[in-house]
Amino acid sequence: MRKWIVFRAEKRQPGWEDRKYAHTGSLTKNLFEHYDCSDRELPEPGYRPPEFIRVEALHDPSQHGQSTHYRKGDWEVTRVETYTPDLPLGEFDMIVICFCEYNPINAPLKPMPPRQVSLDSFGGDEAAYKAWKESQKEPVGVNQE
Repeated sequence: MRKWIVFRAEKRQPGWEDRKYAHTGSLTKNLFEHYDCSDRELPEPGYRPPEFIRVEALHDPSQHGQSTHYRKGDWEVTRVETYTPDLPLGEFDMIVICFCEYNPINAPLKPMPPRQVSLDSFGGDEAAYKAWKESQKEPVGVNQE
């Protein structure tokens, strides 16, 4: 099931002046969004979306994307609304709106797990996946004396 999950700030939450769309600079209540094609349960009240953090001193581009660590975030889901299309012809089977309140916690930082590349990473294109796997093999060393 293809779901678009949007996390929005409830009314009168702090930081409103900093929540802006990058392309226009206009204010928004949207905190972040997530695309989910799994069969996992929907977020429920009490869920805290993760916050992704980059610790510059620990960043290694060969191991990390943008983030080196993550933690439970300071935004907490208070209610959830779901919307399904009348005819399932569009891009999403469900749109989920998670309303959140700012409720800071002192959650520990956890290191990001190693990247996992699979056939799904290439949209099911087996040839592209095999080509990538071949490109990752260590070249056979030449004995240099």
